[in-house]
Amino acid sequence: MRRSTRHCKPGFTGHGEKKTPEEEKKPKVTEEITVTARKKEETIQEIPISVAAPTEEQLRDRGVETIEDIAANVAGFTVQNLGPGQSQVAMRGVSSGQIVRDQPGVKEQVGVYLDESVISLSLFTPDIDLFDLNRVEVLRGPQGTLFGSGSESGTVRYITNQPKVGVSETIGELTGETITDGGTGGSFKFATNFPMGTTAASRIVGYYTRYGGFIDAVQPSLSIKKDVNNGYRAGARASFLFKPNANLSITPRILYQKLDMKGWNRIDVFNILGNPYTTSRPKVTLGSRQQFTQIGEPTTDKFTLGDVNLGYDMGGGRTLTSITTYSDRDILVLRDATALTASITGGTIGLGPNVYTINAPLFDTTKAKGFTEELRVAGTTARVQWLAGGFYADNKRHYGQNLPVIGFTALSGIPTAGTKLAKTDELYKSDLHYTLKQSALFGEGTYTVGTKLDLSGGLRWYDYKENRTQIFDGIFSDPIDSTGSVKANGIAPRVMASYKLSDATRLNAQVSKGFRLGGINDPLLTPNCQPGDLITYSGHPTWENETLWNYEVGSKSRIMNNRGAFNVAVFTSDVRNLQATVTAGTCSSRIILNVPRARSTGAEVEFEAAPNDNFDFAISASHADSKLRSTVTDRSGAIISGIRSGARMPSVPQDQAAAAATYRWPTQSFVGYLTGVWNHVGDRFTQVGDEDLGSNATVNLTTFKGTIGGPLTQTTFTFDPKLPAYDIVNLRFGVLKGKWDTALFVNNVTDERAFLALDRERGFRARVGYLTNQPRTIGISTRVNF
Repeated sequence: MRRSTRHCKPGFTGHGEKKTPEEEKKPKVTEEITVTARKKEETIQEIPISVAAPTEEQLRDRGVETIEDIAANVAGFTVQNLGPGQSQVAMRGVSSGQIVRDQPGVKEQVGVYLDESVISLSLFTPDIDLFDLNRVEVLRGPQGTLFGSGSESGTVRYITNQPKVGVSETIGELTGETITDGGTGGSFKFATNFPMGTTAASRIVGYYTRYGGFIDAVQPSLSIKKDVNNGYRAGARASFLFKPNANLSITPRILYQKLDMKGWNRIDVFNILGNPYTTSRPKVTLGSRQQFTQIGEPTTDKFTLGDVNLGYDMGGGRTLTSITTYSDRDILVLRDATALTASITGGTIGLGPNVYTINAPLFDTTKAKGFTEELRVAGTTARVQWLAGGFYADNKRHYGQNLPVIGFTALSGIPTAGTKLAKTDELYKSDLHYTLKQSALFGEGTYTVGTKLDLSGGLRWYDYKENRTQIFDGIFSDPIDSTGSVKANGIAPRVMASYKLSDATRLNAQVSKGFRLGGINDPLLTPNCQPGDLITYSGHPTWENETLWNYEVGSKSRIMNNRGAFNVAVFTSDVRNLQATVTAGTCSSRIILNVPRARSTGAEVEFEAAPNDNFDFAISASHADSKLRSTVTDRSGAIISGIRSGARMPSVPQDQAAAAATYRWPTQSFVGYLTGVWNHVGDRFTQVGDEDLGSNATVNLTTFKGTIGGPLTQTTFTFDPKLPAYDIVNLRFGVLKGKWDTALFVNNVTDERAFLALDRERGFRARVGYLTNQPRTIGISTRVNF
């Protein structure tokens, strides 16, 4: 058995020897992938935790382009698409439900890192381009001991290719594609590594991807805007390695990425302004990939990260590592809130169509800056491997909303200028500032007993404090100007045992703890609340810290004379004070409620094999029985928003599976290959409580004072809140010839229309829709190595 050099640059061995494309295309299952999931190098089969580490080449061949695609190919990993640049990341069935833009105080359950730098941000975790990555490490189960808060149920790490001294190479990739009943897209990407003398090197990466749209927007005039959700992602990454001697290395890096999308991948099934159940307005019948809007809904996301990684070999088996990181995010999401506004101005206040149809753009602004420093020392002796360090973070996040409805005051006679922020025609405005500081000390060690047993133990002490100021104003809110804070400290332990049953098989067990900080709820928008909702959802100013205890056993085996691997893990995750997201009915607000107990019990299985050099396959599957174990009631004893014992945790499937197979046929002049991929994602619910709505959830159209659009032809409509299971099939046929790799691909071969998340406005009263996936896409890609 030999260790892989996949932690080095693709195309080069650990000694800098260049590989041919044909060698690169050989089955990787015959090699052992090296990972750094415990901040030291170990192979996947050696490490006693459940880890998946697909390489960039594997991801490319499987049609993977986003973090959501990665999740579809990894057992136990789930990403719920919530719109352009927005996603909900979960691991092993542990999820509190959909996070929405106006909940900036909610923290992550899964941490996301670019190499050693944390990049996760609740809802807005940046979707880094996968070009010139070495691999993506998916660490299942709590990783709080080494990675802290935000890694409560798991961690995802993008591992990039590093600069390499003495090596020159350039990689280019060009792709073009067309979408069924949609637009066209494509990308251009390059990476170059060049030496700078004998002690330094740099690696420069650039990429541009144009996304074709596939959602059409029906306008009030019944005209149609085609492919409104088109856009682009562009970015660059530059890293430099300075190695003045054999003991010291300094690697500064800067990354910039911009996402610019013109619309949402949302299908509308009901919009109060395009209501087909009225007689006065033209009936709006929406197609299978259509939405109803009055104005565009663009999103821009600018992400800058700079970090410096310093490594020093102290001698005696000890190394010193320092990682200093600064990040900056600037996000603007514009939503067409005309339907939401109309449900209040027309439906609740009772104003006429000349008022409730005025364009109502809702501007959501998020600006976040973060500074982190980690300093650690690691050492190795004959029987002990150890690591100890400290961590500090200072994060600032500003969030604001602004709802200008130009002409509202003149037409309605209602003054809108508030006492705090709102100006004339600003129906709502908010300004929130968060400052989160954390400090931590951590350590972990492994002791080898005899020749077969490894015992590991780790501990993290943490201390968090978050301060918040908030201002709310406008006719949709009571004027509020307040401050608040939350803080927590404690420990997160982990204990593991790994027993070498044979040269090919190891048995593993662990107990570990994860943690997520609590927070402060936004006040309810009481002017919008119906009396019953005000009683039900008031009285919850804060939410408590969430903790998770994980109990896990598993095995890892090399099979078929080292041409295959079979890994399995069984786990139980007990959650205390699950931070469930709840839509507060007519209040147009969302709050967090703690569920005292929840539990996810399940298993993951991964099997991969290469019977010969021409054929390899991989199969993975997971099952998670994740349910609430407590009931939350209001003052009258009524269950709030379906939070009852036995209900499923939202946004995650019970079952998930993936399979991939590649066949190669070498000839004297080229190597051909064919890769097929199948992904299955089981049914899900978006928020806690959706399950209790039933398969025919009913919306009462008569709950408003005014009837939007005129007399009704029916008083209710129904929809299914369950997101059905779906299957995606991708195919890729390619030819390798010399330095060139050219492939024809078909993603989503069956043109599956998957429902990824349920989208709602004002508790289903203003709009109901579903986020959906990209239709069948056919394209061609060419990659060249120089």
